[in-house]
Parts: sequence; C-alpha cells; structure tokens
Amino acid sequence: MTRYALLILPSANRVYAGASTALTRAELEVFNRSVLRGRLREVSDATIGGVPYVTFAADGLDAGDAAYLANLSSVYALFGIEGDLLRPVGLRPLGRFDDDLITIPKYAGKTNEQFTKLLLNVTLLSSAFAPAMLERQFAVLDPLCGRGTTLNQALMYGYDATGIDLDQKDFEAYAAFIQAWLKRKRIKHHAERGPVRRNRQVLGRRLQISLAAARDDYRAGVTQHLDLVNADTTKALEIFRPASFDVVVADAPYGVQHGSRTAAKGLARSPVDLLTQAAPVWARLLRSGGACGIAWNTLVARRDAAAEILAGAGLEPLDSGPYLEFQHRVDQAILRDVLIARRP
Repeated sequence: MTRYALLILPSANRVYAGASTALTRAELEVFNRSVLRGRLREVSDATIGGVPYVTFAADGLDAGDAAYLANLSSVYALFGIEGDLLRPVGLRPLGRFDDDLITIPKYAGKTNEQFTKLLLNVTLLSSAFAPAMLERQFAVLDPLCGRGTTLNQALMYGYDATGIDLDQKDFEAYAAFIQAWLKRKRIKHHAERGPVRRNRQVLGRRLQISLAAARDDYRAGVTQHLDLVNADTTKALEIFRPASFDVVVADAPYGVQHGSRTAAKGLARSPVDLLTQAAPVWARLLRSGGACGIAWNTLVARRDAAAEILAGAGLEPLDSGPYLEFQHRVDQAILRDVLIARRP
C-alpha cells in the first residue's frame, strides 16, 4: 500500500482557498466511487513542509488512474510518499486549449473557475457514462449559462457545450468574448448567428460555432460544437430535442448580485420558482443515465426543497456520502451547496 499526497492548486479567492481542502476530499471520494473502483483508502488532510495536502493510500496508481486524477478541480501536483521524500506522479489533464479561455473573463458575480470545474466533474462522474470521461465527447448543457464559464470548461475538456440564458447582455458579452478569443488564438472555427424560430414565432437568438483545437482535425471534420441561445430556459424543449445531453450543469443565481428570472414571474431572490418550472424541462433533455448538477445558495433555498423539486421532475437525487460534503461559504450572504441527481 502506497501513500500519496495531492498538492492543492492555490486559489486567488481567499474564502474558497479556505474551503478547498474539504472540497478536494469530497471530490476525490466521488472520483474514487465512480472511476477508481474504490481503490483509494484513508483520505485525509496533512500538512507537509507547512503546506496543506490531501493524502490517501492505494495499491499503486496506474497510468489510467493518474489520467483521471489529473482532472481534479484543485490538483496542482501529485506525489507518492517515500519516507521523507515526495516522488512526483506525472499528470496530463484533458485541457485542449490555453487556460486563458477560462481565466480571462472578469465580471461581477463570476463563479470561481475551480468551483465551476468541480461542479462539472462531480456531475459527469455521477452519470452512467463516467468511465468514458477521458474518451467520450460529452454533450454538456448549462441551462443558466450566464457569461459561459461552464461552457468554456466543457470546451477545455474537448466536449460539446450548449448554453441557454435569458439575459441579453450576458448573451452578447459571451458571444463577443468567445469569437474574439477564437480569432486571437487562430483556432479554426465556423460561426453562424441568427434567430430561433418555432411555429413562426421567434423564441430567441442563437450563436452556433464548430471548432477544433488542431487544424488537421478541423479539416477532417473532427470538431467540437458550441451552441449558445438567448432565450428562456423553461422553453428549452422547444429548441433542443429530448434526451440530447449527457449532463446538465446549472449554477443557479444566488439571490445577491443576480436573482432568478423567469418569463412568468420576473426577478426573484430564491431559485425555487425557477427550479420548479425548469427542472422537468432539464430532466427531459437528459439521456437515460445522465446527471444533473445544481449549485445554489442555501440561505435562499433549502437543500431538501431543491432535492424534492428534482425528484418531482423524475430524477434521483444523490444524498449520501461525499455528496453531502460540498457545502461551503462563499461570502457572508452565500452558503453554497451542490446537489446531484441522475436520470434513471
């Protein structure tokens, strides 16, 4: 049995950095359950040389194990512990593009990039398709995409990314950013923009981009797809076919800088009304075996209320073990949690 030490990625967000060790333990346990065959033991905190680590034991890690662990949201480096020495374990994360795709956008209310990656990871790993994380071109939907942090993380992984949001300013801001970024990086792509029409009515506006990290892939038609829609998320089934997505990942507005908006009731501090209307739609957009992951502010909506809404939409909330360990403080007004539910 070998012990390993995971060095946590430094966070510019001081409050998130304080919670990162506990969040790393919980995320690591989800990896362990879903793709590491339960081989990790004795997951705990440790301080080595005055620096915080998360440590665990395993009967050796093979290249496949390391490939999964390379994508932990908080991993900076991984070492095997040999006496008083640390032996580096090579890590090659999935990242297809330069990380400025995620780090450049700065705006009020932006979700911490490490947490966005954690939410996508935990949702994906809770689906029936988790073992294919490193090979499958997952179809990811963010039904409250804002300015695209989750979409950018999905693109980094090599997945197809679809987002829908009612806010016109957010739609325009993200559309401008992603097109400018692709041009500046000289990434081969094709973009089309136009209205979304159903039954002679305009439901919203749409930007569709096909792209590839390598020019040869683009020429061969091996591309990723980004689909951005400015419309009401509760109308998503009028835009996308049922069972189109492997995972749905939503960072619900926290009711502080941004509220939850629906066409029927306008702006509200609590996301409950939005979830009640939208969860049945999101559930139908998931493939069987897919998973839905939601982050929200528990100070404006209780966990049991959110879980009841997802269950009522036909999903199965995961409410045991590490899934109960993701709650953490964002600031004085936000106590964030994660709720994952699977479609049978």
